[in-house]
Amino acid sequence: MKIPNVTIQQLLEAGVHLGHKTLRWNPKMKKYIFGKRDSIHIIDLTQTLELTKIALEKVYETINNNGKILFVSTKKQASEAIAEVAKDTGQYFVNYRWLGGMLTNWGTISNSIKKLKKLEVDLVTENRGFTKKELLKMSVKKDKLQRSLGGISEMKKIPDLVFIIDTNYESLAIQESVKLGIPIVAILDSNSNPDGIDFPIPGNDDARRSIDLYCDLIKETINFAKKEAPIEEVKKVTIKDKKENKSKTLEEIDRDQLEKKFSKKKILN
Repeated sequence: MKIPNVTIQQLLEAGVHLGHKTLRWNPKMKKYIFGKRDSIHIIDLTQTLELTKIALEKVYETINNNGKILFVSTKKQASEAIAEVAKDTGQYFVNYRWLGGMLTNWGTISNSIKKLKKLEVDLVTENRGFTKKELLKMSVKKDKLQRSLGGISEMKKIPDLVFIIDTNYESLAIQESVKLGIPIVAILDSNSNPDGIDFPIPGNDDARRSIDLYCDLIKETINFAKKEAPIEEVKKVTIKDKKENKSKTLEEIDRDQLEKKFSKKKILN
């Protein structure tokens, strides 16, 4: 297993240690707090470092087993970053608005995705037979669906892992993931609620430098996992299995022919 090398120096330079003002903290995050400075909580980076490695190992394992990750963050600072990582690595993302039932009511969401794809086809097809007014309405509807569902339009089933930046924004996504038993990796700031998070990463979830660092680490991990995925071994086993099955089939044919031959001799005798 190969994951990116992370250092405390990198975390410090990205401002990962800077939490929120002490008045805004969540007491459930107490075990991840190192102390406070100028009325701001300082996150314990020794824990962040260790937990980041554990989370990256989970990301690696998921991708290496041909699983898929859903990136979720609808806050302005992180929405573009998670979309970029998801697109670059062939994963899924939600960065505009989490629709209720996006995971727990997948059947209804799938129908909405089908509508989106149909609208996309209708709008690019020549001689469509629609009026300008109808085309305008269709375009508006398509844009609305694209914002909410564009990042999961190729998702055929619920994801194997969910990665979240800012749990306070994405409480609904967490509830649905927990209900379905989907593991969650999440960035937890000093004002976050760690409940329901399987792989917490204590750290600043507002600074763009911190967000970029998290995204870069996960992107690198996914790329490592893809390169080391046992695709060739699977192919070799498949070919070997086919050869064995083929030889078995020939033996069975020979056996059948011999049985028929001897049965005919018995009848003649």
